[in-house]
Amino acid sequence: MSSLAILILTKNEEDNIVDVVKNAKKCTPEVLVIDSGSTDKTVELAQAHGAKVCFRAWTDDFAAQRNFALTQTDADWVLYLDADERLNEELIAAVRQVIEDGSMDKQYALTRKSVAFGTTFNHGVLYPDHVARFFPRNRVKWVNKVHEHPECDLPLERLPGHIEHHTYKDWHHWEEKLCLYTTIWAEDAYKRGKRTTKGGIFLHSLGGFFKMFVLRAGFLDGWMGTYMCCNHFFYTMLKYLKLHELQQKKGK
Repeated sequence: MSSLAILILTKNEEDNIVDVVKNAKKCTPEVLVIDSGSTDKTVELAQAHGAKVCFRAWTDDFAAQRNFALTQTDADWVLYLDADERLNEELIAAVRQVIEDGSMDKQYALTRKSVAFGTTFNHGVLYPDHVARFFPRNRVKWVNKVHEHPECDLPLERLPGHIEHHTYKDWHHWEEKLCLYTTIWAEDAYKRGKRTTKGGIFLHSLGGFFKMFVLRAGFLDGWMGTYMCCNHFFYTMLKYLKLHELQQKKGK
């Protein structure tokens, strides 16, 4: 039978860390927390519930954190979980089966359903997605600072079951993520040579809203789904406003 490590990135996740470690322990005894400088009880609670904790300073680079995690284990397989995610029982059974089978010729995608503000979303901005998270350890690397993604040359297969993603604790938490992700995106986009205009800012924002409200049918999730589509207009606008601001500053 192969070995598995579940890797969890954290910073100030004391509200989530106990539940996610307990959830991960249903799959494997090796749960590894990569902490980027928590000032709350995240580290203490993780260790108290049997997780190994490693530290890497935050550098505004999610891919770097995930790649660092790969160097901290010798397990045959790695599965990435965020602190606000939980594997359901069907998915836990499927993960165990992969490990027991021992074959290492595939990577696996997991279905993720978002839960926020009392709503389980099935459309729009937070519609269920499929994320590649489960790999033979020596066959994957991560790229991009924000909205990072894995690169793995193995065939991709989807496992049954799903992850519950408790994405926002409250609107303050949503605002914090909005500010963080838009800033990182703009800085990374500028470095990659992406540029925009004032007209482009509006068109990208309108296009983002149309994609979420119409193409992904965000309105089917009721007033909260509609509201999140409006928020996506603002999120997209803020990304490109920050990019435009960088252009002006760097140009001078």
